[in-house]
Amino acid sequence: MKKFIVLPLFCLFLSAYSQQADEINRRLEALQEENVNLNHRLDEMQKQMDDVLWFNRVGDVAFVDKVYIYGPPPANVKNPTAMGATNPVKFWAYVFIPKYIDPSKKYPLLVFPHGGVHADFTTYHTHIIREMMAQGYIVVAAEYRGSTGYGRSFWENIDYGGLENEDVYASRNYMVENYDFVDEKRVGIIGWSHGGMITLHNIFDHPNDYACAFAGVPVSDLIMRFGYSTDDYRELYSAPYHIDKSPREDIAEYKRRSPVWQVDRFKNTPLLIHTNTNDDDVYMIEVEHLIQALKAEGKKFEYEIFKDMPGGHSFDRIDTKAAREIRVKIYKFLARYLTPPNPIRSVDDINRAAYLLHNP
Repeated sequence: MKKFIVLPLFCLFLSAYSQQADEINRRLEALQEENVNLNHRLDEMQKQMDDVLWFNRVGDVAFVDKVYIYGPPPANVKNPTAMGATNPVKFWAYVFIPKYIDPSKKYPLLVFPHGGVHADFTTYHTHIIREMMAQGYIVVAAEYRGSTGYGRSFWENIDYGGLENEDVYASRNYMVENYDFVDEKRVGIIGWSHGGMITLHNIFDHPNDYACAFAGVPVSDLIMRFGYSTDDYRELYSAPYHIDKSPREDIAEYKRRSPVWQVDRFKNTPLLIHTNTNDDDVYMIEVEHLIQALKAEGKKFEYEIFKDMPGGHSFDRIDTKAAREIRVKIYKFLARYLTPPNPIRSVDDINRAAYLLHNP
């Protein structure tokens, strides 16, 4: 008789425990969701603070603006028949204009896409912007879809190796169409890491619209990159709001997004590529694959492989003398095709750009 009493009690206990466990799981999921939203809100606050820093750090040499423009509609739309589903993606772009320019003249434009997966254009680039201002370049830096600091929905609009490239191209076109002192025949594009990848895609897709390009330590092969990256990195791509598949599941899609598999489309845009043997982010082997692929297609371009340069992935963007010497090389390459009014020719020129108002 006791056995028949214990069994129902045990079942009731299991049912109550299961309900309690479900409730705990629901609460955990709600807390996780709340934490994600909080992190995005913190990113927005950080972005707003960094925008203030831009004016403080380059406002003496540049007019700083932030314009609101648009690119293609989202890559992933859950319900494409819904009203508004095909609206273009709106995004911000930084505009930097040297204070000493003569608006009646024409000046070269540099399109400057930022790097990083879910990153943004921050005051990390202050020294480089000051160097560009000193030379007389107009600069536009798009906060393309997926950038950090603009809320969760914009963040989840990421299309790495896809429509983000068209956002950057849209920023180029915006400048040409809206600023009379921008010379549409002297437009260059420059980027490092993921920005280098966007640079490559832009000159592959729009070869007639760029006079030259620099791709520093560029992400080149997403398939290879998946092989040496961490699971956290891979999950950024296989996320439901992004590609939603791994390379194993759709290798063609990852090839489409990888410059190394698109080199046949490269025309004749003057191109300079840099990589570093001790880069621990974009491994040199990935950029080597790109260089070899370009050579195999008989393409004309310039490149340099640096040997164990201090700074690793950021070797030519830091503030050491060696890094500045390398940036002088980059600026000399760009100047060949863009002819800025005050080209940088030496490290001394870079030092003056860093600390002094330009005196044309």
